[in-house]
Amino acid sequence: MVSVKSRPYISILLHVFSWMLFAFVLLFHQPLSWNITLPFQFWIKQGCILVMLIIVFYVNSKILVPQLLLKNQTLTFILVILAVAILAGPFIKVIDEALNLPALMTKAFSEMGIPRPPKRSDRIDIFLIMMTLFMFGISTSVTLIQKWQADKQSREALEKEKIGSELSFLKAQINPHFFFNTLNNIYALTHVDVDKSRKALHKLSRMMRYLLYETQSGITPLSKEVSFIVDYIELMKLRLTDTTTVVFEEPILKSDPQIAPMLFLPYIENAFKYGVSTTVPSIITISLELNDKELTMTVKNSIFKSNAVTADEYGGIGLSNTKRRLELLYPGRHTFSAYITEDTKAFIVNLNITLDDTELHRS
Repeated sequence: MVSVKSRPYISILLHVFSWMLFAFVLLFHQPLSWNITLPFQFWIKQGCILVMLIIVFYVNSKILVPQLLLKNQTLTFILVILAVAILAGPFIKVIDEALNLPALMTKAFSEMGIPRPPKRSDRIDIFLIMMTLFMFGISTSVTLIQKWQADKQSREALEKEKIGSELSFLKAQINPHFFFNTLNNIYALTHVDVDKSRKALHKLSRMMRYLLYETQSGITPLSKEVSFIVDYIELMKLRLTDTTTVVFEEPILKSDPQIAPMLFLPYIENAFKYGVSTTVPSIITISLELNDKELTMTVKNSIFKSNAVTADEYGGIGLSNTKRRLELLYPGRHTFSAYITEDTKAFIVNLNITLDDTELHRS
């Protein structure tokens, strides 16, 4: 839909039609119903009133409201309005006299044999004052509404920019954090098995390619994120001993929804950080499940006295940033829990995200 601002002539036409309607209803409709031939001086007077009201409207909108009312000079603003409204009556009387309109109007009515309506000199002044105040009111209301809408749009634009910047910053923190840990693992592996370290570097380069070229739009198909997780798990398994068992249950994908990339990695990374022992058997279980609109991740890892951690302590830079990303990207559409089992032997993390229709059907 094209906005009014993108088509300036639409705004101009709206103003023109509004003034034509206003002039017909308040200034021209009643005189035309008198069924007499009015002198052209009468229409000049009505035109002068219309011009005066137009000037009042735009001077108030462009000068008085911005320079006085919006700068908290309310008293001055009110005094200026009252002064203009009071002077409107004498101004129109001057025009009447200059055009000799009272005599011309009396003549026009007498020629048609129609008695002229009683003069309302006092009431006319009141009528003009009320009309002028009404115009000030309309002008002030329109200007304040436009100001409020402009401020709202500005706030929304700033908020979107802020969120976009924050998401970029958080994602930038997550990725270096992950690669820092992974490169340390590969470095350690080079002292043990050169062939495995080469395989690890190959997997890491494939993962880097995914991050550089597949995630720049801020979204990625779930299937590609799953492949990324598989690569990561395989990479981590290269440095594990036989005492650790890793199980990954991939989701059954009847569709391939779009999700934010790198949401699950920090939780999986923490499972390898806290759930691995070189001497005691341990197990890491990771599962992803897509059920209609519900995407659920569960990560369970063994814990040991040497690396015991509470739910409050669980995490680090990567995890805290991922939580912040979830708040920004899926507000009100995600739940998170992290807890230690009753036997204190396992730590379980559960993340549930409700996808919307756009994410489910976006190609």
